[in-house]
Amino acid sequence: MPERPDYAALTRGQIAILDRLNAGEVGLPLVERIVHLAQEVLGADGAGFVEYAADHGRVVAASGACVRAVGRRVAGNPLPLSALNEIFATQVAGGDIHRVLGARSEGGSLHVYLPGTSDKSQEEVLELLAGYLGHIYANQPRDPDQTRRQESRDLWLAVTSHELRTPVTVIKGYADTLANHWESLGEQGRQEAVRVIGARSGELARLVDRLLSATSDDGEVGGGTAGPFDLPETLRNAVEELPADLRRRIVMGNLPAELPKAYGERESIATILTELATNAEKNSPADSPIELCAGADGETLRFRVSDRGIGIRPEHVERAFERYWQAEADDRRRHPGAGLGLYLVRRLVERQQGWVSLRPREGGGTTAEVRLARA
Repeated sequence: MPERPDYAALTRGQIAILDRLNAGEVGLPLVERIVHLAQEVLGADGAGFVEYAADHGRVVAASGACVRAVGRRVAGNPLPLSALNEIFATQVAGGDIHRVLGARSEGGSLHVYLPGTSDKSQEEVLELLAGYLGHIYANQPRDPDQTRRQESRDLWLAVTSHELRTPVTVIKGYADTLANHWESLGEQGRQEAVRVIGARSGELARLVDRLLSATSDDGEVGGGTAGPFDLPETLRNAVEELPADLRRRIVMGNLPAELPKAYGERESIATILTELATNAEKNSPADSPIELCAGADGETLRFRVSDRGIGIRPEHVERAFERYWQAEADDRRRHPGAGLGLYLVRRLVERQQGWVSLRPREGGGTTAEVRLARA
């Protein structure tokens, strides 16, 4: 561990940050720059920033050993620094909460994971950098009630458009397969297609009933039934019901036969996987594989959907989950949409006390990771 903070790097970083603030720059790229600066100046193994909302926090930027925490939602109001420090400690192999130092700012808190214990000079530097983050949030008016109502309306729109679309897409895909390949499918293939259409039609009917019964007058949408379930088996079943062209691209070589039970809404996994796989399909070459893997650690189970497509810019990994947000239009975007798919995925996952994140994939492409609690 450095004997003291790197004040030369701090000075250079301060000048760059002040120039960008004076130019009116705000938003996630500047937050990420300050997070990286905190890691560099303090010689930390990793750093991260938690953004506060009305009743929870979310890790919106991280670097180094803490990057796996990006996207994690933290419930509670107020949010104690000790609990937030623990979030970052658990992302580091053999992590120790005593090596995480946190400092509050307007709108959030900045944290670093140190190679050793902290001292006063490190605390002062972290508080200084947290103050810069406060400038980004200080002049952003917030109306929690209005935000909640808007999110409820948007979630209703997202759920109705996407959860209903998932079985409809599968039904249409298998119906087209029957219509275009009746003879080549053979009797067994035709029976399987009819079985999937029947199963998805029943799911569609149940989904309509659930949406109608779960939606209150103010637009709040309730969740499904939570409980323990077999994640690998659920993922395999969800893959089997994807449209044929997409299903052929899924590679499940790293999907274990067994894992500890996950806890959550089993019925939502098909929707989540369909959205993530469809997103990968839209943004990668037609013949390239889409890899699906799963695993577990001490506290969570995870599954990942990875492609070898156009990739995602680091500054877009959080914005991709915003309502209606879409990347810049260019020749690579062959399938423009409404910008609700990943927003829906995040809401469905967080409803189960899990979290989802995106990151650029080494060698090109994008990896989406969903983490759920162990039963």
